Amino acid sequence: MKFNKLIPEISVTNFEKSIQFYTELIGFKIEYQREESKFAMISFQGSQLMIEELNDVWNTCKLEHPFGRGINFQIGVNKIQPILKHLKENNYPIFAEPKEHWYRQENQLLGNKEFLIQDLDGYLLRFAEDLGIKRL
Repeated sequence: MKFNKLIPEISVTNFEKSIQFYTELIGFKIEYQREESKFAMISFQGSQLMIEELNDVWNTCKLEHPFGRGINFQIGVNKIQPILKHLKENNYPIFAEPKEHWYRQENQLLGNKEFLIQDLDGYLLRFAEDLGIKRL
């Protein structure tokens, strides 16, 4: 396995429930884990994330729900529809329904169809499907 240059590591309140959420509900794969540390490295379609249960090692302040305030994790996916369908079948709340967004980069627009959810601890996850490029 090749490691990405940037891999966010998030602290969670319940490791077992979070692993179940990421693997069973979204489709992440466990690359490896250290059960004794309540830690796992997971991946999904090229994105990588580390999950560890709160342990006071990395904390800079008291964590309160929702965690990750001020950040959202964009996760590039092949298609958003299968993920969205599975979440809705499991009655998981959608934070922002699917919408097309076009972001200017110099003299072109980069397109994404995206939706957002919050994980069990409140981290904001933005799933984005590439829609291509439009020239300005």
